[in-house]
Amino acid sequence: MSAGRDAPAEPARLGSQTLFRGLDVIELVAEGPITLGDLADRLGLTRSTTHRLASALVDRRYLTFVPRGGYSLGPKLLELGFRVRDELDLPRVAGPQLERLALLTEDTVHLGVLDRGQVLYLDKIPGKRRINISSRVGELQPVPSTGLGKALILDHSEESWENFFRAENSARAPAALQDWLARMRTYAQAGYAFDLEENEDQIRCVAAPIRDVAGRITAAISVSSAAQYMSDQRMQALTKDVVETARRISEDLGWTGKPTAVAAAQQQPARKTRPRRKKSGKAKTR
Repeated sequence: MSAGRDAPAEPARLGSQTLFRGLDVIELVAEGPITLGDLADRLGLTRSTTHRLASALVDRRYLTFVPRGGYSLGPKLLELGFRVRDELDLPRVAGPQLERLALLTEDTVHLGVLDRGQVLYLDKIPGKRRINISSRVGELQPVPSTGLGKALILDHSEESWENFFRAENSARAPAALQDWLARMRTYAQAGYAFDLEENEDQIRCVAAPIRDVAGRITAAISVSSAAQYMSDQRMQALTKDVVETARRISEDLGWTGKPTAVAAAQQQPARKTRPRRKKSGKAKTR
């Protein structure tokens, strides 16, 4: 009887293994078109097994196959991607405000969140200017060199800021870190952040954080354009519209403008610890 109860375990294990292999195929193809031979080598599987997995995914439209071109991602993934995007609360709530800001500024507007220590782009509204900004929805960008990234960590401690900076700029001189920290203190006090051609040459942006119902920074928005349209004066002027748009989105997410006790504690400005003075051997006289 016990053997009968345990029998379904083996098919279940094999089914899970096949599922994971299929996902491995999709993730490898996502890196770019790939031939069957190269795909088999990367997966460490036989060509026949790889062909069987890939063919099943082609049948379900997760992959496409072009003779002599190899496998590429299929239209089903695009459909699912748009469905996920529509079902995410944040892009849906922020959408009208992002459209309004893009129309107002005529520049490209982004929406992003922190994801495993990087900035994940959730939405991008192109501007009217003929400018090529290389960002894409779904891509990851570094925190310390992007306006969105800086805005997302405005409430963090200086120790956290330093960790983000060192993760991207481990070879930079200590002076570069101190300059960056000084700018972060200014941004944190002002409630917005700039990207001064740090992430992409000749591209500048103004960014501001979005807060959730508890007052914590949960996302950020930015307005990006070519440096020729982003003088220091215009960037400063744009802060009003960017911050106001971020505030409206925050309110749509339930933020009241008053942080909760937990969020308030997290938003305390970072304090530098002063070294204690060494006590001298002489006793104090009164």
